[in-house]
Amino acid sequence: MFRFLFLLFIIVPIIEIALLIQVANVIGGFATIALVIVTAIFGAKLVRTQGMGALQNVQTQMAQGQMPAKELFTGLCVIIAGILLLTPGIMTDVFGFLLLTPAIRNKLAAGLASQATVRMSAGMQQGPTAFNQHTHAEPEPRKMSEPTTIDGEYERKD
Repeated sequence: MFRFLFLLFIIVPIIEIALLIQVANVIGGFATIALVIVTAIFGAKLVRTQGMGALQNVQTQMAQGQMPAKELFTGLCVIIAGILLLTPGIMTDVFGFLLLTPAIRNKLAAGLASQATVRMSAGMQQGPTAFNQHTHAEPEPRKMSEPTTIDGEYERKD
């Protein structure tokens, strides 16, 4: 987890700054700033439209009594894309726009689903877990002739 956070907070901004400097050298400083602002505005509009579409699809699936797994994954990808697009930079914008592409989302979902299936099936084959172990003995069945007595106290509050 530490490596991931290190990558996220140290390496990504360094790469973004280097890319912004390179782009500014090619197209100019003001054009680079305009590019970052335009991609943020355009990305926010795309996120809004795709997010509303995903929300409507989730509601439709739930109204039909179906589990909206694909639509929920789409919504998650749209949220992550929105965060990436609103973060100033070129690399984050590219990844954000890629997450807004349905073909990329479908491939990502298929890859994650196959990975989850493999992990679940591997986990099931590992042997007994806390859920399927019987550590305590089964209670002895009661004789039918003994009456069942429940002892308790109550207090009436009016």
